[in-house]
Amino acid sequence: MHNSNRRMSSEDVATSALIQRSSSLAASVYDAIFGQLMSLKIAPGSRIPVDNLVRQLSVSQTPIREALGRLEGEGLVVKTHLIGYSAAPQITRRRFDELYELRLLLEPDSAARAAIAMDETRLAALREAAGVMGRREGTDERIRYSTFARQDAVFHDRIMEFAGNKLIRETLNHQHTHFHIFRLMFHSRVTEEALDEHEALLAAFAAGDACAADKAMREHIEHSRDRLVLAFD
Repeated sequence: MHNSNRRMSSEDVATSALIQRSSSLAASVYDAIFGQLMSLKIAPGSRIPVDNLVRQLSVSQTPIREALGRLEGEGLVVKTHLIGYSAAPQITRRRFDELYELRLLLEPDSAARAAIAMDETRLAALREAAGVMGRREGTDERIRYSTFARQDAVFHDRIMEFAGNKLIRETLNHQHTHFHIFRLMFHSRVTEEALDEHEALLAAFAAGDACAADKAMREHIEHSRDRLVLAFD
C-alpha cells in the first residue's frame, strides 16, 4: 500500500518551486504592462512590440504573451492578425458619457441593496478592496495609480456582488468600465479624491444605511465623471 502522506521528493519540490516562480513571473509581467497602460506610458492605440517588452522586462516571450492575452480579455489590449498587439484605443467622449449614464442608472441603487445585505464579513471584504487602509503607501505614482485602478474595479465589483443582481454585475464587468476610464488621465488627484469617496461609502455600509449608500455612490460616480471629463478638453 502506498503512503499517501509520503514526503515530497526533491523532484516534486523542484517542480513546485518552478510552478510558483512561473506563476509569480507571469503576475509580475502582467502588473508591469498593466501599469504602463494605466499611466499612459503605453499610449492608447499604440503598437506593443513583444520584442521590446522582452528587452525591457528581461523575460522570455512566454510570460509576456500570457500577460497580453489576459489584458486582451480585459479590453485593454487588441490583437490584430498579422500585425500583433496594440493598446486599445481611447474611449470617445460619447462612450464616456454613455458609461457614466449606465453607472448612474445601476450603481447607486445597487449600493443601497448592498447596504441592506451588509454583514461583518462583507464589510471586511469591502474595506480590504477599497484601498483606503494603505492609501499613502509607496512613492511611485505610476504604481500607486495602476494599483488603485485595479482596487477600484474590485471594490465596485464586490458591491455589485453583494447587491445580488448577477446581470447588473455581469453587464458592468463586460464594459471593463474602470480600466477604460482610468486610462483617460494619469493624475494623483484621481486616486486621492476617489479614496475619500470610498471612505464615505464604507461608512454608509458600516451603518447599513441604504439611503446614505445610494447618495455616496451617486456622488462618487458624479465626481469621478467631473474629474475625468477634463481629458477631453
